[in-house]
Amino acid sequence: MAEKIDMEPSKASSGEVYQDEPVSNGLGPVTKAVPETLQQRVRRIVLANLLVILTVAGVIVGIIIGMAVRNTELTRTQVIYIGFPGELLIRLLKMIIIPLVVCSLVSGSASIDPKALGKLGGWAMLFFLVTTLLSSSIGVVMAFIIKPGSNTGSKPRVAGLGDDVPQPKEIIDSFLDLIRNLFPSNLVSAAFQSYGTGYKFVTTNGTNITVEKVPIGLDQDGMNILGLVVFAIVFGVALRKLGEEGEILIKFFNSFNEATMVLVSWIMWYAPVGIMFLVAGKIVEMEDVATLFSSLGKYIACCMVGHAIHGLLVLPAIYAAITRKNPYTFLWGTFTALATAFGTSSSSATLPLMMKCVEENNGVSKHISRFILPIGATVNMDGAALFQCVAAVFIAQLNNISLNFVQVITILVTATASSVGAAGIPAGGVLTLAIILEAVGLPTNDISLILAVDWLVDRTCTVINVEGDAYGAGLLQHFVDSQAKKEEGAELSEVRLGDHPPSAAPENSPLMGKPGGPGEKESPM
Repeated sequence: MAEKIDMEPSKASSGEVYQDEPVSNGLGPVTKAVPETLQQRVRRIVLANLLVILTVAGVIVGIIIGMAVRNTELTRTQVIYIGFPGELLIRLLKMIIIPLVVCSLVSGSASIDPKALGKLGGWAMLFFLVTTLLSSSIGVVMAFIIKPGSNTGSKPRVAGLGDDVPQPKEIIDSFLDLIRNLFPSNLVSAAFQSYGTGYKFVTTNGTNITVEKVPIGLDQDGMNILGLVVFAIVFGVALRKLGEEGEILIKFFNSFNEATMVLVSWIMWYAPVGIMFLVAGKIVEMEDVATLFSSLGKYIACCMVGHAIHGLLVLPAIYAAITRKNPYTFLWGTFTALATAFGTSSSSATLPLMMKCVEENNGVSKHISRFILPIGATVNMDGAALFQCVAAVFIAQLNNISLNFVQVITILVTATASSVGAAGIPAGGVLTLAIILEAVGLPTNDISLILAVDWLVDRTCTVINVEGDAYGAGLLQHFVDSQAKKEEGAELSEVRLGDHPPSAAPENSPLMGKPGGPGEKESPM
């Protein structure tokens, strides 16, 4: 009987499986829970979702303030002052990015076995690649259905917009830059600069005078987040290899990471205020909205509909098909981060809040979220890939250039590949759009039209980018949980097999396949 008594506490502590059984632990009769009143229930729901409610209220109030103040004639300085609280939010989030990314990746990769780390990274990259390809495909299909660049007569012109487009780069140089940035020459400068290729023209005098376009290396403003991610992962694996000698440093990074997340939780409560003023400031800043929407309305609608299909149907469908859980409950848990993504237009700046949301609201473990979300914020750009495909087809239609099948495939592949190197900053996707246009021989000077409405399209791009990261973390958590259950089942089978003599094993082998109640160990009695 001793064995039976020992098993009782584990039955009681297993939570959901035995929660419907009557309590018979000798502690006396169980008092019935008093049903809560409607007022108490509403209060509990409001308190549980207070941050989400405040964020939604911030967006709505920001739109109202922006529309109300817009008609008054404000100076440029006054507009800047209106957006100041929002600027503070972006600065706070950017301040926390580097310590958060480096510390979370070092502690995450150091706490996971290298084999498991490789498996997790492989599954994550496969998910990111598949969703980005799906996103690109949706963009191309939507552009061919809606045809945003056809039947416009002359090219749309937006007042006050010059032709200051990003300097186009050769495709090979763009991918070489991506590889160079994986291995930064200076970690300190990687925190605020990245490598980029520029060009100079060299004239050579010979029998024939030739002008050669020679690539030269330039330091560009903007964090090299890709290089920091690679270094942090490799450094974490190296610390794990050290064993006991690396424990002190691992604990340091873990503590640093926890302290950073405390700062993030404080920043989250300022987010509704910051988002409110970001939205209000951007609405006040807009000039001649009617002309802009009449000229480029179909292009904006094409991007928005594509993002809605990918974010509300495709990603939730993938999550539901694999996990058998409600994807919209998961999505609601990340609403604060999604609203911040819309307000800031930066997936890197949203990273701290997304970590907090998936851990506290969606049950993703710290090891998973702090390993995969920084990688996702760097390489997973579903929204950017979709918008780039729409923009490429839009520019082709504007110039009456028909795209053949090979060019369409080239757009899909190039958009998927170049989105990996897109910076997680506002307008980061526009900088890589030139690569796609060069790949299929489309004129790059029409990028100025894309820049005219990028302030709006880029916000939905960022929302889709961070939503894909969140679903990736949720799927990895499901993968880890299912693996743990399989291992637990295998261990239980081994225990049962060990409790019987070898001759009895064939008779009991069908029982070993059953999902185990611990009570089955009592059968020898």
